[in-house]
Amino acid sequence: MMEDWHAFFVPYEQAISELKIKLKGIRKQFREKGEHSPIEFVTGRVKPEHSIKTKLKRRGISEARLEKDMTDIAGLRIMCQFVDDIYQVVELIKQRKDMRVINELDYIANKKDSGYRSYHLIIEYPVQSIDGEKKIYAEIQIRTLAMNFWATIEHSLNYKYQGDFPVEIKQRLINAAEAAYLLDEEMSEIREEIQEAQHLFSHGKGQDLEDIVTLYDDMAKNIGG
Repeated sequence: MMEDWHAFFVPYEQAISELKIKLKGIRKQFREKGEHSPIEFVTGRVKPEHSIKTKLKRRGISEARLEKDMTDIAGLRIMCQFVDDIYQVVELIKQRKDMRVINELDYIANKKDSGYRSYHLIIEYPVQSIDGEKKIYAEIQIRTLAMNFWATIEHSLNYKYQGDFPVEIKQRLINAAEAAYLLDEEMSEIREEIQEAQHLFSHGKGQDLEDIVTLYDDMAKNIGG
């Protein structure tokens, strides 16, 4: 049995903090050069103790194998404006020397039956501490704002129905996922117009998009609770 969960979480919390800074640093570099950043914003979390225990039981993972077999204890989410941005972010991460991609799943080209789309990377990241280096796994989900909107709502409904969706709701979610993807495709078609408008807007007054979407994301997560 895990004796000290607080100590167990420390390197994961440190990894999330460091990775958020590094990923946001990529965004800052693009913007300082006056270029479109493929990263719109970044969020991160460490899976809470109760969620870990539930997953351990559901998947039959022993606590002794926890750090090896559960690769999403540290989780980050990168939001992008366009689908092409997602693949650019994937390549930027693969080129880095301070983390190593050990697995990837393209749920955009190969969507799930539910309609879920996102790009998942599992990375190995070295955390430095006073006791030396500790390599941990972290999952990075990369998706567009439309994909994230759908996934957030689906997650909330999944909490409500515990995965056993009524047939009508399940079909509506699939339809909504396709509508969200069509929106992404349409936005990609007018990408240059959008970026020009955003450039003009950035020189005026307005609330930062990250603040707006983060607020909406938080509100949507409470639907199922």
